[in-house]
Amino acid sequence: MTKLYTPVNEPKLELTLSLGDKIMILGSCFADEMGLKMKAAGFDVCINPFGTLYNPSSIASSIERLNSGKQFTKDECVPMGAGAGKICSWWHHTSFAKESASDFLLGANASLAEASSFWKECNKLIITLGTAMVWELNGSGSYGTKGQIVSNCLKRPSGEFTHRMLSLDECKNCLESIQNLASGKDIIFTVSPIRHLSQGAHQNSLSKARLHLAIEALPVIPDTVIPDPVRGSQPRVCYFPAYEILLDELRDYRFYAEDLVHPSKTAIEIIWEHFLNAVVPEDEHERIQENLREHKRKAHRQILQEA
Repeated sequence: MTKLYTPVNEPKLELTLSLGDKIMILGSCFADEMGLKMKAAGFDVCINPFGTLYNPSSIASSIERLNSGKQFTKDECVPMGAGAGKICSWWHHTSFAKESASDFLLGANASLAEASSFWKECNKLIITLGTAMVWELNGSGSYGTKGQIVSNCLKRPSGEFTHRMLSLDECKNCLESIQNLASGKDIIFTVSPIRHLSQGAHQNSLSKARLHLAIEALPVIPDTVIPDPVRGSQPRVCYFPAYEILLDELRDYRFYAEDLVHPSKTAIEIIWEHFLNAVVPEDEHERIQENLREHKRKAHRQILQEA
């Protein structure tokens, strides 16, 4: 029979996710997509408490903040540019922006407190790396520290930043920092299949390659285990091939959204099915499907009530 696509037959990962786990999910907009699917399926998740994060440095810094629980202060408030008239911070996505510094800090610190508490209790961590490209403060602006890598440019003038690619060593150091900060937590890394084409296709390929190589260089991946006196020998780090599934198995623009960059709803569903089969015990699949059906029923009832 003629083959019309290249299947990605991912192995059943040694690391598993159960409905009884507490799972922190951090990373790119692909992490948001998968996190929302997991929440609808009944998993206990905390999704991007600082908003969407793309590069390994910002993700590592955010985990360090979750670990410390250090509250945000007025000194970290940054006025957004382009006439937005709102206040945010270099740590946050612009969805956190508010009209005043006091309102921003109220929301940001409430989210931090809740997420920090969840972080200290969670036992699983899912990280989706989007890009090795970063925006770094160059000292020409009035806010932040020279050399600081920001999670979001907040629409401020491009002259305040240096846009560069993290070296492979920098990427590796960020991931090792994450692994150290996440002591006692199992980690699933993915690389987002969403392309970052602002600097061209070749730069995007180099960026994604560095992310893959940095994950591969971690001390424990994916079949090596470390002893734990409570849980026994379990994997600490695994890689799930979301990137490969979209770019190889679903190598057709019908599986992309209208922008031809983001995956379509159908692609998200297919990757989700791969994910369930790879990491979730089979005896929980039926319950997960029922949770998803109930989520759809509730959403439909809400639409009818609002109509």
